Amino acid sequence: MMIGNNYSKINSMKNNTYFIIALFCTAFIFLIGCQQVEDLTPSISRYGINSMKGSFYGDESSDNNFISEIDYEEGVITIVFPYNYPLLSNNVLKVEDLTHVRVEANLDDNVTISPALLYFDFTKENFITITDQTKKNKDYKIVAEIRKSAEAKITSYELKELGLTGIIDNDAKTISLISIESIGETLADVTISHGATINPDPREVAMNYDNEFTVTVTAQNGITKNIYTVKKNVPPKVEFGLRSGSGKVLWSKKLQADLGISVLNQTNGIAVIKDYVIVNTRNQPSIYLDRKTGATVGTMANMGPILGSLTNFYTTSDDNNNILVNNLAPNGGTFKVWSMKGVSGTPQLLIDWAGSGTYPIGRKLSVKGNIEGEAIITASLLTSGNQFARWQIKGGVIQSQTPEIVTITGIGGSWVNNADIVVTNPSDLKGDYFVSYYAEPRKFAWVDGVANTVKAWGPGISSNWIQNAADYIIFNNCPYAANNSINSFTWGSDDSVYLFDVSSTSTFGASIWTAPIGTYGGKDNGGQNANGTGDVVLKVSDDGYYMYLYFMFTNGCVVCVQFDCIDM
Repeated sequence: MMIGNNYSKINSMKNNTYFIIALFCTAFIFLIGCQQVEDLTPSISRYGINSMKGSFYGDESSDNNFISEIDYEEGVITIVFPYNYPLLSNNVLKVEDLTHVRVEANLDDNVTISPALLYFDFTKENFITITDQTKKNKDYKIVAEIRKSAEAKITSYELKELGLTGIIDNDAKTISLISIESIGETLADVTISHGATINPDPREVAMNYDNEFTVTVTAQNGITKNIYTVKKNVPPKVEFGLRSGSGKVLWSKKLQADLGISVLNQTNGIAVIKDYVIVNTRNQPSIYLDRKTGATVGTMANMGPILGSLTNFYTTSDDNNNILVNNLAPNGGTFKVWSMKGVSGTPQLLIDWAGSGTYPIGRKLSVKGNIEGEAIITASLLTSGNQFARWQIKGGVIQSQTPEIVTITGIGGSWVNNADIVVTNPSDLKGDYFVSYYAEPRKFAWVDGVANTVKAWGPGISSNWIQNAADYIIFNNCPYAANNSINSFTWGSDDSVYLFDVSSTSTFGASIWTAPIGTYGGKDNGGQNANGTGDVVLKVSDDGYYMYLYFMFTNGCVVCVQFDCIDM
């Protein structure tokens, strides 16, 4: 009995304790619940509206985006339209053109605008009301202003007859022409901001480039001015290789829309000589473009004897203005390579390989050096075994019509139709070389020229994409290599080009410049690149201050990218 009574007392004490705790919690919650609700309104109210922009309905141009200026004190929002639209046209925009402008606004959180924005007619007065987080209203008048450009820049400066390109420093307002010898008086090709004027105008007045002089660029608005000093100069170079961040796309041309190449899957390669980029299309004379601007200059009129879908199959170029064209063998007979001196040259048979019947060949051809002096020509064999053919030229004479057959070890599988080999030394058969191919392990390969085995790998590429073009050059004492990656499908996104610093194997693992994926390829422009073809070419300017990367995707675009080594 005593034990039972003790248990009862203990249980009673526990129950009392639980009750007191519960009562305390209830009171605490009640007190909290009675406190004033926290005010979430910001202590400092902003203006509510941050920006506004306008655009024309149905216009897909990237220029169709007009920003605003906001006067919060006066309650006026001005949407600024250019004097000329499209931007680089001579079409003058008028107020009457602004009757149906799509308007959008960026607002702070919990801010409303009325009436709801959609389209404004700027031939009439337009007003909106902004209601901020505190429910305070502010009225704004929305107006349009057609404004002349305030840009007053020189964007390019060339003495084309002398092969000189001015180096423009827009911060220092200087233009340097690299020349040790006398230049004298000559006209210039100058590009300035749209609508601007230049005085004196070097395009119309032959200036003396042996003496420093100035030109004044006045913007379209007639107010903004910049004075540039033009001088003969030898600017300093960075210690090694290209200047970081100097890569910029100079021009891009669509094969169909811009160059008029309507037939699909027939444009296989490009050649780059002193003044021109040659675009090879198998069943028609090659088109040649201005190297610096991409403008179409003409067609190669003397190609008649070698025109044909299997004859004029691929093109490349050496370092001395020689264009090489080859057929596809055995489909087009024995393997042949013709050379032409410049765009006006006539085809001269350089190679006729009688024993090529057992080796499908001709989808790619590379040459390093000068075929009138020292050169090495390489072409991948389109069979299993990862082999290529190699010819040597000494003193302008090909050493044998029958090439040396080289087998590479370290690349798995078979590259079949997709491989390109470029050597690094036009005088050394044992020099290293680079291989772009479609086979395991699907990585750009740096091959030891003595052992013919891979010594270093570039980054991996998905098996969905095709690598099949390569080039190599030395710029400002640094060697560079480039290759491509192609999308041959109607789906997915690829079509890129990669530039590598190959001064050591340790720098080969990642590219230093990459073309934006999904921008220049066939699928994104003219149509599916069914054959998975493309090309890359590296060239250095005569003055040694610029390196150019040219590339092409079949059915897509041909593109020029410029790099420099100027220390600025």
